Amino acid sequence: MSTAQETGGESAPWEEVTPEAARRLLVAAVDAFAERGYHATTTRDIAGRAGMSPAALYIHYKTKEELLHRISRIGHDRALALLEAAADGEGTAAERLADAVRSFVRWHAERHTTARVVQYELDALAEEHRTEIVELRRRSDAVVRRIIGEGVAAGEFDVPDVPGTTLAVLSLCIDVARWFNAQGSRTPDEVGELYAGLVLRMVAAER
Repeated sequence: MSTAQETGGESAPWEEVTPEAARRLLVAAVDAFAERGYHATTTRDIAGRAGMSPAALYIHYKTKEELLHRISRIGHDRALALLEAAADGEGTAAERLADAVRSFVRWHAERHTTARVVQYELDALAEEHRTEIVELRRRSDAVVRRIIGEGVAAGEFDVPDVPGTTLAVLSLCIDVARWFNAQGSRTPDEVGELYAGLVLRMVAAER
């Protein structure tokens, strides 16, 4: 498993990370954390994967935790942006919810290695950084909850428990990162379409 095995999507997934050496270290950290877990990974492991010396890592990142925070922040910012774009788009609540699920699932499939680190290493963050990321996750929850709530208000959805259903929808989408295989039988687009249909049935919306 490595970022090299991730499917299409963004042409430059870490383009905001500069200089090039810092980007190489970040990509190496994603691969190492995904393969071995954060706690079992050393800075030497990361530097070696990047073809650099351990000392070179500290020029760009003070600690291993700083690397994880950078990865997590970028990933959560992107996930939130996808959900917000769908929520603020045109169309009915059902159409916007389907769009949100498609894009959210597609990102978790296309960037499955990255997403595993982003979604499942939260507890390894320092308290200050964890608080920051938890707030981004709350905002993502609020976006999906808003779409579902608007669908209920418009009579499009039959959802007795909006918070619980929101949690179920997000959990379903995020779990794609755990099992998706780029060599599998479904593409990210196909998984996104499948999950959009499943979620619409969850909220009792007619397609």
